Amino acid sequence: MNSTIRDARPIILRTSLAIFAVTLGLAGPASSQVTRGSDGGFRLQSATFENNTTLPPSAVDNITINGSNVCSLGGAAGGNQSPQLSWSHPPRATHSFAVIVFDTTASFSHWGIYNISGDATGLPANAGVAASTYGTEVVNDFGDARYDGPCPPTNLPPNVHHYVFTVYALRSELSVPSSANFPANVEALFHALLDAAMRGEVLGSASMTGLYSTTPGT
Repeated sequence: MNSTIRDARPIILRTSLAIFAVTLGLAGPASSQVTRGSDGGFRLQSATFENNTTLPPSAVDNITINGSNVCSLGGAAGGNQSPQLSWSHPPRATHSFAVIVFDTTASFSHWGIYNISGDATGLPANAGVAASTYGTEVVNDFGDARYDGPCPPTNLPPNVHHYVFTVYALRSELSVPSSANFPANVEALFHALLDAAMRGEVLGSASMTGLYSTTPGT
């Protein structure tokens, strides 16, 4: 999220996320190996980056102003591609997956995709293109139904932003209300996951965190 982009997220989304975390017992720092439920260690990894390390240029947004990418140090182009993700040991009754990318520093969503096949063991790099074939995408806080990478403001502490990638395992597919005039966004996906969790439909989750800053020296 760059300072030129207004975050219009209602405060209810932050409240929903907090309630959802408590519901699933997800409070606490994200890690690359997170155990959820009774089916063993549900684990999320990436070939693009390691947990709690800086995201590479391939995953960074590319917003050009006066010929320079404001989302990177030095103005270098960003790939704006969702990182490769792979997960293992999901709960046995899993029928579908959902993935959300959320900047916990700025309370800003970068990607949401749901109804990923229960047979999937991950997502390839750049699965978050518009009209992805890997699941149903929702509108992020940039206003796009796709993945948009990090673009934190420069010299606005805290300078290092934390991007949490979370995969959720579900007992069934999700239904997220959406229409042509009011397409579903990440807030709607959060609420659908919260409702599913209250019904016992969310079987587990696994998370990992990527870091990024546009402020020199951080």
